[in-house]
Amino acid sequence: MHSIIISTLAEYQTEFWVPVGKALEASGHAVTFVSCDTRSTRMLEAAGLDVLEATVSARAAALGAADPVSVCAAHGISDPAPLIAHERIAFAERSTATALRKLAGALIVGDAAIERARGKGQPVLVQELGGFASVLGLHHAALSAKIDTIMIEPSFFKGRMLFVANSLNAPKIAAKGNISPSADLAAYIDNALASGTVVIPAKDRHLYAGPGSKLLKPHNIRRFVEKARDKYILGAEQEFGAIGLQLRSHLKMLAGAAKMRGHYSDFRELGRFLYFPLHVPGDIALTLRSPEFCDQIALLDYLCRVAPVDLAIAIKEHPAMIGAVPSKALIALKTQYDRFAIIRPDANNYDVLRAAECVVTINSKSGAEAGLLGKQPIVLGDAFYREAPFARTIDHISELGPAIAQQISTPRAAISADETQSFFATLWERSLPGELYAPNQANIAAFTDSLLAALDRRNSEDEKVRLSA
Repeated sequence: MHSIIISTLAEYQTEFWVPVGKALEASGHAVTFVSCDTRSTRMLEAAGLDVLEATVSARAAALGAADPVSVCAAHGISDPAPLIAHERIAFAERSTATALRKLAGALIVGDAAIERARGKGQPVLVQELGGFASVLGLHHAALSAKIDTIMIEPSFFKGRMLFVANSLNAPKIAAKGNISPSADLAAYIDNALASGTVVIPAKDRHLYAGPGSKLLKPHNIRRFVEKARDKYILGAEQEFGAIGLQLRSHLKMLAGAAKMRGHYSDFRELGRFLYFPLHVPGDIALTLRSPEFCDQIALLDYLCRVAPVDLAIAIKEHPAMIGAVPSKALIALKTQYDRFAIIRPDANNYDVLRAAECVVTINSKSGAEAGLLGKQPIVLGDAFYREAPFARTIDHISELGPAIAQQISTPRAAISADETQSFFATLWERSLPGELYAPNQANIAAFTDSLLAALDRRNSEDEKVRLSA
C-alpha cells in the first residue's frame, strides 16, 4: 500500500484530483492532499478526503516568526534564490522576503503533510511539475525527509505522461540498443508527420487561442468573475489569485499581437534560414530547467550577431502565448537586423522545421519534432532529448556561432533512422497513458493505473534509473 501526498493549486486541478483520490483509496492506498486554494480545500473536505491547507496565509501561520533562510538551510537548501525565481517572474514579485516566506512556509507545511502520511504508510509525494514556491517547498521537504517525490509532466506523445523521481531536471532519455517502435508508436509518428499535428496536453488546450478569444471566451469571463467574488467578497485565497496581474497580462498580449501585424514574414520566402521557436516566457522549461536563457530577446540578439551572414534568423511565437514576448523588443530586433524575420504564429511548425536550414532551440519540443524529420537541432538547454542521437548539444553560448557555421557548411553523415527510432521507442516505453486535469472517467482510470505503475517502478533497480532524471 502507498501513502500518497498530492498537492493541488486550483479548483480545476481539484476537480480532477477528487476522483483520482477516491479511486486510489478504493484500491487500498492512503491519500493526503495539500491544498493551496480555499475552494479546493472545501471540495476535498466535502468529498471526505484528508487535506491540509497550504494557502499563503496558512503557510505564513506555519512559518510564524521563524527565519525563512534558516528554515531553508535546515531542509538542505543552501541557496534558495533559484527556487523563488519562477514565483518572482510569474507573479511579478519584487519582494525577496515575501517569496522566501512562501517557500519556507511550504517547507514547514510539507513536513506536516509527511508526518500525517507516515501514519498511514510509507509516504511518497506526487505533484505536477511546477516552479511555484508551494510546489518546490513540498518537493524539498520530501527530499529532506528522504522520501520519494514524483513530478508529473506531459510526454512528447499526446495522451501520455512522464514521471520523474527526486529531480526537477528534464528526464534523460537515452536509447540502449536497437529498439523497434511498437505498432502504436509507428502509427502515431506516421500520423503526426502526415498531419503536422502539434501535441497539446488536455490541461493546456484553452491556452491555444488568440489573445482576443481568450479575453472574450465566456468560460474565462465567468471564471474571472468567480475568482474576483471569491477573493474580494468571500475572502477566499487562491494560489493563482493575482487577478489584476492576469488581466493586465492578457491585455498586453492583445495589444502586442495587434502591434505585430504587418511585421510577419512568409517562411517560404526567406531563402536559407535558421529557425528558433520562441518559448512561452516564464515557463518552467526556462525558469526552472534553463534559467540562463530566460531572456530570449538577448539570445536572439546574440544569434543575429554570430550566425553566418548568409542565413536569415527566423522566429515564431509560441501558439499558446501569442503576444506574450514583448512586441516592442521583437520589432526593434527586426529594425536593427535586416535578416531577422518573424514567422506568422499560425504557420504549421512541421512545415517550418522542414524548410529550415538549421534549428536552434533551448529545450522546446520543436527540437524533438526536428529529430523526427531527420534534422539535427542545436540544443542549448536542459531537454529530454539532449542525449538523443539526432541532437547536437553545446555546453556554452560561445560555442553557438561555430556550431551553426559547421552545421550548414560541413557535409555530415545522415542521422541513423534506426537510432532515432530507438530513441522515440524508448521515450514511448518510458511514458505512460493518461493526462493531468482531464476529469473524464476513462482518463481518470488510465491516469490512476499509470500513477500506481510509476510508483511500483521504484521497487525495481532498473526502473529507479528510468524514473530518475
